[in-house]
Order: sequence, then structure tokens, then C-alpha cells
Amino acid sequence: MSKATSSAPSQRMLRVGEQVRAAITQVLQRGEVRDDLIEKTVISVSEVRMSPDLKIATAYVTPLGVSDHAKVIEALNRNAKFIRGRLGGQLRQMKYMPEVRFRDDTSFDNYKKIDELLRSPEVQRDLAGETGSDEQD
Repeated sequence: MSKATSSAPSQRMLRVGEQVRAAITQVLQRGEVRDDLIEKTVISVSEVRMSPDLKIATAYVTPLGVSDHAKVIEALNRNAKFIRGRLGGQLRQMKYMPEVRFRDDTSFDNYKKIDELLRSPEVQRDLAGETGSDEQD
């Protein structure tokens, strides 16, 4: 039998990703990482995507209240091995502890751009034209 070539994550990848996300969040909330920049910054972990073999966890984070996200992401990646070690207590059921990589979550910026587009006068004009044509029917 051939294996499906779908690029969508499996249920197992999604479940493990959520467990890793919760574990990373707890490590950051408890202040276990001894880095001044990380300790002073509130960090939101919005998603963790697992590789198909569950050996790599890519965590998408948003540093809140900080203009330069790159420095915080760099600090997290510098401390990734330490964070990985701290995850062990919560992820005992995993055969291998995943390597953690941190990336800046730009989805909020994308949502903001879409919202601005939807509120633009051109779109509002088009939407007003559509509702006017519905009333004529």
C-alpha cells in the first residue's frame, strides 16, 4: 500500500504539537529560562507545528509589547536546548524529545492587513453595491 502524500498534518502531529505548545508556555510562564530579554518579555506561543517524524517542533511565538521581535526570537533559539530539556517532565510519553525551533508568528500582521482591506472605502463601496442589488430582487 502506498502512503498518502497529503501535506496536511496528521491528527497525531496536531495533538503532539498542542502538548508541546502547552509545555513551552508553562516553561516560559514559570520563568525558568535565565535570559534577561526573555524574562522581561511576555511571549505568546500561538502554535507549534511538528515534523512528520515528531522530532522537530517549530514554535510560532509573538513577543508582546516589544518592537524588535528578532532579538527575542534569537534569544529563544539560543536557549532552545535548555527549553527542550525542561519539556521532559511534561512530555514523558514521547519516545524522542523534539528539537525546538522558534519562529516569529506573522499571522496577526496578516489578519490586520485583511481587516484594513475589508474596511477600505473601495471594498465598502462594492459591498454597498451588492446589498443594493439584493433588495431589487
